[in-house]
Amino acid sequence: MQPKYRRVLLKLSGEALAGGSHQGLDSDTLLRIAGAVKSVREAGVEVAIVNGGGNFWRGLAGSQRGMGRVPADYIGMLATVMNGIAVQDALDRIGVANCLMTAIEMRQLAEPYNQRRALEQLTGGNVVIFGAGTGSPYFSTDTLAALRAAEIGAELVLMGKNGVDGIYDADPRQDRTARRFERLTYQEIISRNLRAIDLTAAVFCWENKIPMAVFDIDQPQNIGRIIAGQPVGTLVEG
Repeated sequence: MQPKYRRVLLKLSGEALAGGSHQGLDSDTLLRIAGAVKSVREAGVEVAIVNGGGNFWRGLAGSQRGMGRVPADYIGMLATVMNGIAVQDALDRIGVANCLMTAIEMRQLAEPYNQRRALEQLTGGNVVIFGAGTGSPYFSTDTLAALRAAEIGAELVLMGKNGVDGIYDADPRQDRTARRFERLTYQEIISRNLRAIDLTAAVFCWENKIPMAVFDIDQPQNIGRIIAGQPVGTLVEG
C-alpha cells in the first residue's frame, strides 16, 4: 500500500465493536479492526483512535429517559473508556504498540491526555487511543474526534460507521431510494442538515481544513483502501 496520508484519526462507533449484536463487545470484530490498523501502521501511517460508547450507553438517550444530562454524559464517557480498553487489548494481542489516554484521569487504566505526549507516542510508532470524550458533558465523540484530529495534526478523519457505507440524502435503512454521495463539502452537510455526522464536528473540521472519510467499518479493509486514496464511502472536504 502506498499511503496518501501519513497521520490519520480513526473514529469507531461503539456499535461497530459489538459485531452483529449492536451491544457489548465482539472479540472477532475487535481483532479484525485491530488487524486493519496494524496493516496501515506497518505501511508507515501514524494512527490515533477515538471510539464511541453506544454499544453500552448513550448519554442523550439516558437524559431523554429522565436522567440529568450531565451524569448521563459522564456515564457515556466511561463507556468509551471500556471500549478503549477493549481496543487496546485487541491491538496488544496482535503485537501493535499502543497507548490509551483519557480526558478524565484514571491512572490505573490509562495515561491522562496530554497533547505533547500524544504526539510523542505517535511519532514513536505507537497507536494512540483517546477515551473519556473531551472530559466535559454535552460533546459527542464525533466532536472529540474532530478536536483530537486538529490537536495532533491529523491529515484525515476516518469516520467508521456501523452498517452504513457513507453519507446519503436520506436514511438508507428506511428509504430504499436514498442516494449516497461520493463527495461533499462541509458547507453542503450543514446546509442540507445531513445527520450522518455531528454538525459540530463538521463545522470544526471545516474551520480547521481537515478532510473526513465516512465509510462502513463492517469491512475493516476499507481503512487501508481510503488511506491509499481509493474512492470508498463519502469524502468530505472544503
